Amino acid sequence: MQIAIVYDSSTGKTKAAAEQMGETARAAGHECTVESIQNADPAQVTSADAICVGSWTKGLFVIRQGPTEATLSFMERLGPLDGKPAAVFTTYDLAIGKTLKKMAAPLEVRGANVTGELKSKGPHAANGFDAWVKTLET
Repeated sequence: MQIAIVYDSSTGKTKAAAEQMGETARAAGHECTVESIQNADPAQVTSADAICVGSWTKGLFVIRQGPTEATLSFMERLGPLDGKPAAVFTTYDLAIGKTLKKMAAPLEVRGANVTGELKSKGPHAANGFDAWVKTLET
């Protein structure tokens, strides 16, 4: 299965998490690309069998949390996802608020089946990503 992981990172934490997640997917036998949303081609991401989109949590300490505008803009440029499995993830310092719900919504509007809402406090693979990858094998 071809998995596309795309992310927006400001300090490198989200990039590091995405790269570790890519290694996990490859170790499970999947083909996997890992790219920043600035470099990723929305058409190629749309053509993958499964997608995972990540963003750092933007906000004021514990209020107004959400994904970056660049992440939301990238998701708006994706084509129809027609039931493809998808996951969203965020890295954070204090709290995530509704970041994951705000990221899942645009994917669901495009028809994705968002089966993973994952988070990571730091530059590590998002908790539960390995379990999400296993769901792709069934």
